[in-house]
Amino acid sequence: MALYLLFESSSGYSLFHAYGLDEIGQNTEAVRNSVLDLNRFGKVVKLVAFHPFSSALDALNQCNAISEGLMTEELRNFLEITLPKVKEGKKAKFSLGVAEPKVGSQIFEVTKIPCQSNEFVLELLRGVRLHFDKFIKDLKPSDLEKAQLGLGHSYSRAKVKFNVNRVDNMVIQAIFLLDTLDKDINSFSMRVREWYSWHFPELAKIINDNYLYAKIAKLVENKSDLSEINIPELSELVGDEEKAKEIVEAAKASMGQDLSPIDLINVQQFAQRVINLSEYRKKLYEYLVTKMNDIAPNLASLIGEVVGARLISHAGSLSNLAKCPSSTLQILGAEKALFRALKTKGNTPKYGLIFHSSFIGRATAKNKGRIARYLANKCSIASRIDCFSEVNTSVFGQQLREQVEERLDFYDKGVAPRKNVDVMKVAIESVVNDVAEEDADGQQIDEPSLKKSKKKKPKGEIEDGEPMALDEPNLVADTELETEKKKKRQKSEEQQENAVPSELNGHDAEQNGTSKKKKKKSHKPDNDVEAKDLTQEKKKKKKKSKSQDE
Repeated sequence: MALYLLFESSSGYSLFHAYGLDEIGQNTEAVRNSVLDLNRFGKVVKLVAFHPFSSALDALNQCNAISEGLMTEELRNFLEITLPKVKEGKKAKFSLGVAEPKVGSQIFEVTKIPCQSNEFVLELLRGVRLHFDKFIKDLKPSDLEKAQLGLGHSYSRAKVKFNVNRVDNMVIQAIFLLDTLDKDINSFSMRVREWYSWHFPELAKIINDNYLYAKIAKLVENKSDLSEINIPELSELVGDEEKAKEIVEAAKASMGQDLSPIDLINVQQFAQRVINLSEYRKKLYEYLVTKMNDIAPNLASLIGEVVGARLISHAGSLSNLAKCPSSTLQILGAEKALFRALKTKGNTPKYGLIFHSSFIGRATAKNKGRIARYLANKCSIASRIDCFSEVNTSVFGQQLREQVEERLDFYDKGVAPRKNVDVMKVAIESVVNDVAEEDADGQQIDEPSLKKSKKKKPKGEIEDGEPMALDEPNLVADTELETEKKKKRQKSEEQQENAVPSELNGHDAEQNGTSKKKKKKSHKPDNDVEAKDLTQEKKKKKKKSKSQDE
């Protein structure tokens, strides 16, 4: 049986014929050794036909079809023209080797061409791929590489549905940076406290906030220069006049040592750096909130932006988090404790990163595990909705948050919560209504523009006198409406004409109908009588014939 090879390259479809191959000689090791040598491989495999792609877009469409296991019309025509024809009712004396089994099954279903895909065929196709530029004339290796590179880029772009507003990598980087900034700001602010406390130790006891402490240290500079004139400025920073007066009084009776101007300048610069970092941290938090509302609005409204971002970053991506079951999501972040408990046969952890949620903090010690399990269940639902839904809404997250609140009330007060089915129905109805309102608003915006265009050009003509292309469908619609109206008028007139005679002849019709029914009923017994008469006559004739014979 002859073997043909279908090879899909970046430049087009090609068909090869493998000569002198038997089933016994189909040893993959021998084929692997012969593939590297072009002289040996060229004697076995020869080019039959080559069909180049018309454009880069055509190549991309063909590549997408092959990857999905579909056969295009272009490939079907190429195979039907190049392969030998098979007579009806007879088996084919050849087979087609393909790299993708799905494509082979599709080809066999449509064209009835027998296909095969095994290690032997794959090794032969590997040799074809290796020496492809040698088989086709006027094809340079550089041109083939360019075609492969362009097709690879376009194929990857088409496969990856890139949405700028829904890139979870930005959330992962932002939450990592936020955590590092928190650590750095804490360590730097403690360094500012230690450094400035040599000069003004009483300030650390009065001001507890690190950001506010750095601001006051920058404002005060030298404690000896501080007086009652500075109370309004201090009260603006602190927000309390009594605290501002306390700072001034503490500066007058301070036990700290004096610093040189150079030391004070360095302290001021470092305090300014801490202030800038804390301000940048606030901006970064706002950015994280906006990104989480774009990427995972339901998860953010359910558990909070920071905890939701930590879950996404720990899972690796939003899609990975959506694939996690709720039991995995519950202990996400507590892997060390889990494996330590499994190793020592102790109690497994009840929660991981979810512990930072306010729900678990509000629950009693007895119900912390229960509410963690319930919250993980709702978080997995919210993450799947965010990952796979096309509508960007936070309605589901709000409803799920209400469910968690109801569950907390159930554990504390015994109030029965709503069922999940009812809650989801309410959420779906609200989403559908929101979408319908948006569509209605879009139509209302479009209608005034259409009215303006009609007022300006009522006859559907431009200033030059040429008719507008947009008004042609309206003319056709008007003519169709006129014809339908005429038909309705004709029908109504016919009905009015036939109404009077039908009323006059109603009684006659009833009488005729009853008479017909009587006739039908009376016709049956007449037929029975006639049949009886015929049988009697036959009997008489038989008797007469018998008597004559006697």
